[in-house]
Amino acid sequence: MEIEAAPEEIERFRALLQLRDRQRLEGKAWRWPAEARPQQLPPDGGWFVWLIMAGRGWGKTRTGAEWLANEARTHPGSEYAVVGRTTQECRETCLEGISGLLKALDLRLDSPGYNRTTGQIRLDNGAVIHAYSAEKPESVRGSNLSGAWCDELATWRYPQMWTEGLMPALRIGRPQVLVTTTPRRTSLIRDLFTRDDGSVIITRGSTFDNEANLSPEALAELKRRYEGTRIGRQELMGELIEDVEGALWQRDMIDAYRAMAAPDLVRVVVAIDPAVTAGEGSDETGMVVAGLGEDGEGYVLADESCRLPPDQWARRAVQAYRDYSADRVVAEVNNGGELVGTVLKTTDEHLSFTPIHASRGKRTRAEPVAALYEQGKVHHVGGFPELEDQLCSWVPGEGDSPDRLDALVWALTNLMLDNGPVSIQRPTGELPRQSPKGRSRKAQVPPHLRRFHR
Repeated sequence: MEIEAAPEEIERFRALLQLRDRQRLEGKAWRWPAEARPQQLPPDGGWFVWLIMAGRGWGKTRTGAEWLANEARTHPGSEYAVVGRTTQECRETCLEGISGLLKALDLRLDSPGYNRTTGQIRLDNGAVIHAYSAEKPESVRGSNLSGAWCDELATWRYPQMWTEGLMPALRIGRPQVLVTTTPRRTSLIRDLFTRDDGSVIITRGSTFDNEANLSPEALAELKRRYEGTRIGRQELMGELIEDVEGALWQRDMIDAYRAMAAPDLVRVVVAIDPAVTAGEGSDETGMVVAGLGEDGEGYVLADESCRLPPDQWARRAVQAYRDYSADRVVAEVNNGGELVGTVLKTTDEHLSFTPIHASRGKRTRAEPVAALYEQGKVHHVGGFPELEDQLCSWVPGEGDSPDRLDALVWALTNLMLDNGPVSIQRPTGELPRQSPKGRSRKAQVPPHLRRFHR
């Protein structure tokens, strides 16, 4: 038998919870400066952006959470934002993670001031912290913010969240923004990094600055995976890596023709470069979704690459096939042989599948696709940081080509070169024309991306 609590008992319980949280909050307010390393404390001066670019494990999340928590505590009635790469990452890392905002504010998941559905945190002093996903630039519009913490800015798919969403919302007082990110040479990061007007203060750091707080096992794994590599300089040492001499792709080549939306698409394919094993040290399964616009140009729609066993990456591929209303799945079968087609057909017997046997060298396959980029005939719909890292760091003849790159090459080759070759000419520097509306079908994309498609 259930016994309902009287309304007065419920209110008394809520009051006790609020008192407990307030007491914890007041006791927490001064602990972080005593625990933090000097580089983790906010710099002096009238800066607008404090940009922390540091390696994995440096303590970026803890620094962001503690800074934003203190801002909210010391400015009653103000509103702030925390922006994560995705809704899930914002909740799991920035809000509820071991170094997140709830920890910094000493609140629990069931605290009355925390709305787990929306991610909003409301303090007793009237201050409010709103949680946003960088995948939804329109969500922050109309807000009246006094400051923000932006996590992993270099991996945001849509830079418009910064320029068109967040910036207009920072309108109260003298707002400040803390950016915590592993460095990547995106156009937004480059802009912040090169400012010399005093509006941006930069803090650099490596994984090993926080060695005392990292487990020996975690450090050993990070060293094993990254040490001595170019990507390790980025992921561990926090370096902003320049373009690689000899690489077929350059950042400017991708940025110049990046799109916010795709036009009507004539065809869509899911391309796979499968890994035959799924252990911790295994290769990734490259998986890229791309479409051919009715303007004759290519549009990269998604990077679904993963490190999963065959049955799981097959389910992921089939889901992408359905989400994007793809015409077919194409996959390299040199390593997996008949297994690749079998595992896909087992997942969805009606799936249209084309096996690909690589008969030419990787450079020979990749060069025509890179030429299409140079012409401005390929557009990334949003940003794909991991894929773009691989594209801009691979030099033909120096090691194997990465898995995401291979999947991209298979997708665009199938769409633009194998079926009615595109003329390869010297680039003119002209931006691609906007495609006219026609009778071809509209690209079908997952609901969270549909607002970006014309």
